[in-house]
Amino acid sequence: MKNKHIVLAGIVAGAFGILALGATSIDAYYQNTKYGPNHTEAKEVAVDTAIKNGDVSAWKAVMTEDGRSPRVVEVVDTKEELEKFAQMREYKQAGEYEKAQQLRTELGLGQGNGEGRRGNGTGDCMR
Repeated sequence: MKNKHIVLAGIVAGAFGILALGATSIDAYYQNTKYGPNHTEAKEVAVDTAIKNGDVSAWKAVMTEDGRSPRVVEVVDTKEELEKFAQMREYKQAGEYEKAQQLRTELGLGQGNGEGRRGNGTGDCMR
């Protein structure tokens, strides 16, 4: 009987250990949920600088470094569009989500499910 209790205690301790390890791994991936896992202060400064200077090429370079290819870089091609994107970003950061969504729509970004200017609203557009 004593051996059964020891085995049961070992199983319970192992289960808690696995759960704790899993939670730590998940937390490590989602540690920066406000901006996403690829966000760094250096990238934030580089994006802000490119936007402030109206430099679309520099902005696209930062946005696509590390092999990333966010759809927004396909949509924002001009200084005017970059300014609109910057305004959208400011609205979002200020919690003015309706204004930000209006600018997303004007830019053709939609909700990120294929309803932008290159999609047909079904989510099956070429990316």
